Amino acid sequence: MRKFENDVMAAFGYAHSATAQSLESQHFYPCRDISMFVPYFQNRIMNKSRLEAFSDGVFAIIITIMVLELKVPEGTSWDTMKHLLPVFGSYIMSFVFIAIYWMNHHHIMHTLKKVNGGILWANMHLLFWLSLIPFATGWMGENNFERVTVALYGALLILSGLAYTILSSAICKTYTEHTKLSTAIAKGNVKGVWSIILYSASIPLALFIHPALAAVLIVAVSVMWIIPSKDIERALED
Repeated sequence: MRKFENDVMAAFGYAHSATAQSLESQHFYPCRDISMFVPYFQNRIMNKSRLEAFSDGVFAIIITIMVLELKVPEGTSWDTMKHLLPVFGSYIMSFVFIAIYWMNHHHIMHTLKKVNGGILWANMHLLFWLSLIPFATGWMGENNFERVTVALYGALLILSGLAYTILSSAICKTYTEHTKLSTAIAKGNVKGVWSIILYSASIPLALFIHPALAAVLIVAVSVMWIIPSKDIERALED
């Protein structure tokens, strides 16, 4: 037990130091009184690096799952290949969609100065909906962009967009003062709301008019987000 306590002291830089000798003379045992280490743990626990690493891992897994859904055709004729076109088309849509989310998520994380429970759960909420993209992608591609599949895809985009807006708003609330960064984040939230509204229009388009029109609308909304916020970049440079 004593050896373990010495290892803890060494890990925090107290071994073989005046502080260690002082603590020793006072019969201080770090395993029994760790209050002095609380600030150290607080600074590490609320660091955003683990949040970013976990999110990047989930994004990578989502893309991996989607590409694994692409089956190798049994033949080289056009008749064999043409059946893969809807599958490949849905994969391209979703790959671009995930790439856009990753780039914007990367940008918004640079504005994050501290992490709290609300931000952690908001981020998990976003990753939950994004993790369903491979399912919706495969279903839509395998069924040749049928109405219901495109409508479900649109609904998933709505929920993902809403989750991203919630995460962005949670980050914005951490700013106690009005800054260029908070203004840039708020401006992005307005674009997020408009995206949700337009995504919502894709559902009735797919169900009652034509799924191709819904797909075009979905792509058009995604184009709005291809280039991450320049306002955030300028605010970070300042």
